Amino acid sequence: MPYQTLLTELENGILTVTINRPDKLNALNKEVFNDLDELLKDIYSNTQIQSVIITGSGNKAFVAGADITEFGNLSVEQGKQLAKRGQDVFNRIENSPKPIIACVNGFALGGGCELAMACHFRIASENAKFGQPEVNLGLIPGYGGTQRLAQLIGKGRAIELLISANMINAATALQFGLVNYVVPQEELLNKAKSILQTINTKAPLAVAACIKAANAVWNETKNGFNEEIDLFGDCFGTEDMKEGTNAFLEKRTANFKGK
Repeated sequence: MPYQTLLTELENGILTVTINRPDKLNALNKEVFNDLDELLKDIYSNTQIQSVIITGSGNKAFVAGADITEFGNLSVEQGKQLAKRGQDVFNRIENSPKPIIACVNGFALGGGCELAMACHFRIASENAKFGQPEVNLGLIPGYGGTQRLAQLIGKGRAIELLISANMINAATALQFGLVNYVVPQEELLNKAKSILQTINTKAPLAVAACIKAANAVWNETKNGFNEEIDLFGDCFGTEDMKEGTNAFLEKRTANFKGK
């Protein structure tokens, strides 16, 4: 379907999503969140989509932040509603049963860094820069940034970045564990597609279960080990598990159907 602020291309089960506001360095506004909301409905339900890449238009920015022009005269309650809207959308990215990779092709600041962190993992181009500069505006991250940054790089490093508003480059992000790989910009999408092509050959229900179990580590309402037990057991009720084990014993490639 057409989107106001997103470009999409589906090829070999991989949906590439480009946030397309280059004149605003792809800043997040209401339309972007609305489009992401609709996009996620399709990702969750469309069986042709096996995995997803999110990137930004151009070679300068992934997403340079939220569109500050929308912040002007918000009340306390409206500010809370804005944060909840952002968190709801990003939580759906984080909990997607299909892998979503962020290809960070430049600045990932503020809401852009939060979007990247909501994805299941991140690949950065050599010119990428990450940061949460909200304190420069008298604000804090509102779309889950304080939580996910601490989860990904540790409390001490996270608090330093949050309260200093300093940016880190791609090499430092790799050292901190914020990204999985750093590659030249021209190789960014191909690197992500190469990884996803491998993932797409695996059992889809098992992939989804891995994501759900790993996310339970930071969910205070769940015991991650119990979640793993339940999900492990559930796999035994799938056709894919029977196909996978039979293929292993028969020394052939499994043909998974997501059932």
